Amino acid sequence: MTVFLPRTAVLTGGLAVAAALALSACGAAPDNKSTTADGKSAATATSAADLGGLDALVKAAKKEGTLHAIALPRDWANYGALIDGFQKKYGIKVQVENPDGSSQDEINAVTSRKGQDRAPDVLDLGSSFALSAAQQGLLAPYKVTGYADIAEGQKDPQARWYNDYGGYISIGCDAKRVKECPTTFKDLLKPQYKGQVALNGNPTKSGSAFGGVYAAALAGGGSFDDIQPGLDFFAKLKKSGNYTPVESTPATVEKGETPISIDWDYLNAGYADEFKSKGVDWKVAIPADGQYAQYYSQAITKDAPHPAAARLWQEYLYSAEGQNLWLKGYARPALMPAMEKAGTLDKTAAAKLPAVSGTPSFPTEAQQSKAKTLIAQGWGKAVSG
Repeated sequence: MTVFLPRTAVLTGGLAVAAALALSACGAAPDNKSTTADGKSAATATSAADLGGLDALVKAAKKEGTLHAIALPRDWANYGALIDGFQKKYGIKVQVENPDGSSQDEINAVTSRKGQDRAPDVLDLGSSFALSAAQQGLLAPYKVTGYADIAEGQKDPQARWYNDYGGYISIGCDAKRVKECPTTFKDLLKPQYKGQVALNGNPTKSGSAFGGVYAAALAGGGSFDDIQPGLDFFAKLKKSGNYTPVESTPATVEKGETPISIDWDYLNAGYADEFKSKGVDWKVAIPADGQYAQYYSQAITKDAPHPAAARLWQEYLYSAEGQNLWLKGYARPALMPAMEKAGTLDKTAAAKLPAVSGTPSFPTEAQQSKAKTLIAQGWGKAVSG
């Protein structure tokens, strides 16, 4: 069964970038730099047209000169190239805070720094967190130029968030340390994998880990209505001694501390490229017994201290250039179908994506909310002891 989780059901943010957000003093946000010559404000613009067009938006964003981001990883879905590309194209400095942060960390930063000039401008959220942030009134509605081409089930009708990139849960394996790499969830229970199987984070906070539990549930006969088999699987994995509480990261993969990692295919595929020159033979398999995928969400904060730069960042991400950069990082961009039709998709990058089969299925908001609650209640018990 192939399951594709839409933006209305994800749980996490990003992983690893090496730029720190300057902790400047509190101040009103935004200032008059975000206003065009004819008095139009970027803070209230719901499209580039509201500011007089894309050229006017670019001018206002350059005037601000800075973009505050949070939990954006350079080695996650090619974010490093996206950040570099944006900075080079527009001369706007991107400052990234808390590279190891989760979606909840992102929301906490927004709520705790409201009105401060060190607040985040933009967010990359798991969908359940995007829904929550929208319900709390933390997000600004903004329709990027390609908004109409984003599938209806992958965007907020009010344009407060929309899908950006996605991927499938996969099993990564260090073939030099593991004699026979597992390719299914059933394989992971074999005794030869003692102390070797890791998740990328805690499923109560991390979309990667949440996806791993959901995929395990599907592999064990569960469904969108029943994630309990996933918790039962990890309880078995823990009891067998195969599960390790060490959270997988690029560093733990390189050091061999997490020789088997349940993570997104775009991250595992990226590791295969990144560590090849370092002698790590990293194999990637999408488990046939539990195919599960999800997107992440982009959003602009309502009180963004740099509202023009925030909106221009979205325009860049949803341009053909931005979408293809995600694709080069093995992630499936939200506008991929539209770009295929338009002939703007990087076919070489698309051909390198890990192969999957089956027809995607979609959970309801109620189903994902139920799953999130069960994970919160049962994860600690499943892996304790």
